[in-house]
Amino acid sequence: MPEAPFDGSVFSADYAAARQAFLQAAHSAGARHAAYPHPLTGPNGEAVATDVAWLGPEDAEAVLVLLSATHGVEGFCGSAAQIDWLRHGRLPEGVALLVAHALNPHGFAWLRRVNENGVDLNRNFIDFEAPLPENHGYDELADAIVPQALDSETLQAADARLREYADDYGQTAFEAALSGGQFTHADGLFYGGKAPTWSRRTTETIIEDYGLARRKRVAVLDFHTGLGPFGYGEPICDHLPGSVGLELARKWYGSSVTEPAIGTSSSVAKAGLSDYGWQRMLGDAVVFIALEFGTYSFDNMIRVLRADHWLHRPGAIDWQAEQAEAIKADIRRHFYPATSDWQQAVLFRTRQCISQALSGMAGEL
Repeated sequence: MPEAPFDGSVFSADYAAARQAFLQAAHSAGARHAAYPHPLTGPNGEAVATDVAWLGPEDAEAVLVLLSATHGVEGFCGSAAQIDWLRHGRLPEGVALLVAHALNPHGFAWLRRVNENGVDLNRNFIDFEAPLPENHGYDELADAIVPQALDSETLQAADARLREYADDYGQTAFEAALSGGQFTHADGLFYGGKAPTWSRRTTETIIEDYGLARRKRVAVLDFHTGLGPFGYGEPICDHLPGSVGLELARKWYGSSVTEPAIGTSSSVAKAGLSDYGWQRMLGDAVVFIALEFGTYSFDNMIRVLRADHWLHRPGAIDWQAEQAEAIKADIRRHFYPATSDWQQAVLFRTRQCISQALSGMAGEL
């Protein structure tokens, strides 16, 4: 990607503005566009959809895929990276680009990490015909993770239980219990669901519609936020040890690649990741990286997610209510700090990783 000055205008204030900016950038770049409309609307009645832009030869053997808003509220970062590349990027000969904007558009619009049914898309890619994964740690802590109330006395008691668990079993086991994925508490955090979600089915449809399984190489960059040092983009690889995907990820992205399976990542190993769905459908052709940008502490992430799940537990919410506005401002701030230094770090790192992926694929052709 050629050098381009920092342009903060690629970051949007909300989902509707992000979608408009993405569609404009795709049109200006000459991309072919397709929309996958979501059956529900945003908080102000606006239409929401997953939008796909394609650039480059339709029969390309190598395709770069850029994904945003797998976790809805994290879409501010991914959308900006996609718009930035559409405005400034260039493709090597023989390589095509597929950009999927807002895989979880409902969560993006409603400032939720989860989808319309409280399901975490990045825990939903499991075989629902098989027995569901168990998470006894989450079961033990469920009512402390999302308590019945948010008053200080209730939260202090809940936090004491969480600290006791971490002290007894260690921080890694604690984080795995909280965030590793659970399939028993539909109103809880990191819930994987009971069946494939709209967003999972749409992802699988996009893979089929664009014939990605027949390509020689598909490099996927899935943009996330919320874990790790502030502003740092960590390339997380969940390919199995010894796999083609892992070896190519190390070759393309270098020593900064981390692996949850061996404990080198800010993320613990998780069930139902979208990575696994892409790997099942594409096999050794895919090299999947979750590019995770750090914001604030893990404890703060749990705090804002707990409040958001508490808010949505009764069902419909008053979007203009003072408490709802405060909770939504907090979750937005955690997953999208919106400071100039953070935004600059995001664009520098996304441009770097996209360039590495394109160079890696071009070298194979």
